[in-house]
Amino acid sequence: MVCNGVKMSRKVILPSEVKVCATCTYWDGEREVDEDVRVIVVVDDCSGECVVQEKHKQALHDVRLEEDCLWDDLEPDRQNAASAADKKQA
Repeated sequence: MVCNGVKMSRKVILPSEVKVCATCTYWDGEREVDEDVRVIVVVDDCSGECVVQEKHKQALHDVRLEEDCLWDDLEPDRQNAASAADKKQA
């Protein structure tokens, strides 16, 4: 896609359960998380650091066949954050 002469990357919308780096809690690349509809939005050529493997990974890298991957859905973090907030209020 080109906008005003600048090449722009496509954005990809993924359900949080899809096992790619962009949907993992251990990936530190740029992403937008929509908690209401449980989707992650990334630029298709985005990359970031996997904090478990200490390697640079593409956002859309499929992790299902990696033996040293500790992929973790973003959902558990939201539940833990809510529990921590509840405890703080008590």
